[in-house]
Amino acid sequence: MSEQPGSAEPRRLADATTMRVGGEVATWVEATTRDEVAAAYAEAIDDDYTPLLLLGGGSNTVSSSEPFDGTVLRVATRGIRTLPTAERPHRPAGEEPPADDSVVLRVEAGEGWDALVAHSVAEGLAGLEALSGIPGSVGAAPIQNIGAYGQEVASTLLGVELLTRDERGELAVRSVPAAELRLGYRESAIKRGLLTGVVLSVDLRLRRSADGRSQPIAYQQLATALGVDLGTRVPLDDLRSAVLELRRSKGMVLSDDPDSVSAGSFFTNPIVSARFAATLPDAAPRWSMSPQPSTVVVPLSADGPEAEPDALPPLERPVPQVKLSAAWLIEHSGIGRGFCLPGSRAAISSKHTLALTNRGGATGEQVAELARFVQARVENQFGVHLVPEPVLVGLPL
Repeated sequence: MSEQPGSAEPRRLADATTMRVGGEVATWVEATTRDEVAAAYAEAIDDDYTPLLLLGGGSNTVSSSEPFDGTVLRVATRGIRTLPTAERPHRPAGEEPPADDSVVLRVEAGEGWDALVAHSVAEGLAGLEALSGIPGSVGAAPIQNIGAYGQEVASTLLGVELLTRDERGELAVRSVPAAELRLGYRESAIKRGLLTGVVLSVDLRLRRSADGRSQPIAYQQLATALGVDLGTRVPLDDLRSAVLELRRSKGMVLSDDPDSVSAGSFFTNPIVSARFAATLPDAAPRWSMSPQPSTVVVPLSADGPEAEPDALPPLERPVPQVKLSAAWLIEHSGIGRGFCLPGSRAAISSKHTLALTNRGGATGEQVAELARFVQARVENQFGVHLVPEPVLVGLPL
């Protein structure tokens, strides 16, 4: 194995990921400055035959226990800065000007996500409070478009600084606006490979809360936990505490709890057509993902000009989509909390069926074996294919 300048322990992926699986790494680079990130990335991409794995907090990576014969570049840059108005990214054409209470933070990619949320709450900034307790780094957040309890990164993201090749093939830092990232449910243009490079920093627009209260609560479970109605605004600290407690009860906060040795939610909630969702049991939870059709006003005046038939736009009928609960599908396919395959150290969390955990000494292969078993049971029972959320390294699924 070898290390590059600026690198440090650990040298095994098992020591750098929350699932605690993964083999030894041939070349490990721990980059704490932008210059180190750029140098390591340039060297890695110049070699077409050596795999490169970008790593942040390691909370969304599940790796084979076999050695990784490539370079792991762990981005460990730090810094949170409030941008003066003159330095804020340009608004897209047609976008409303920001409110007077808006604050733009530029956050280095290696900052811990929950540390950022704690900072924003302490500063009285609203917009991230429901995303408390999510592990991982800030740079990974827009790639995955992380979300929880009615908030997601897309609602506050202005854009990212991306280290990527320019039109001449040379490495350069490019400001990429949020619209170009094509953020969707747990996806982005970067995750889909439409944009390549390393996220160096993230720009987020938050609101300074004059009364210290949160954004309106948009998730029923959170509202219930706080004893308020949906749409209520509560003190930022209270909301953060409630979210942390809810996540802790599900083993979703990193701690000495064995159930937290995981990659969080292992599967995304499936999105299917409303017609298909109607074939599922009535008890299966579902949420509409389709916007309401817009109102079209047709003038009745005979004096108005008539459009030629060929000039009329084609009638678009978007297929209504519905989001299902992956946890419900898993539970009702016969897989309960704590389930594990014989002889395996990988298990379903004892608190939440959507999390796969390492009970101590599990291999990445055992985690993948359990995931495939879950997929097969859900597909056989309901005809729904569950898609894994973490990045899988050397593990077929």
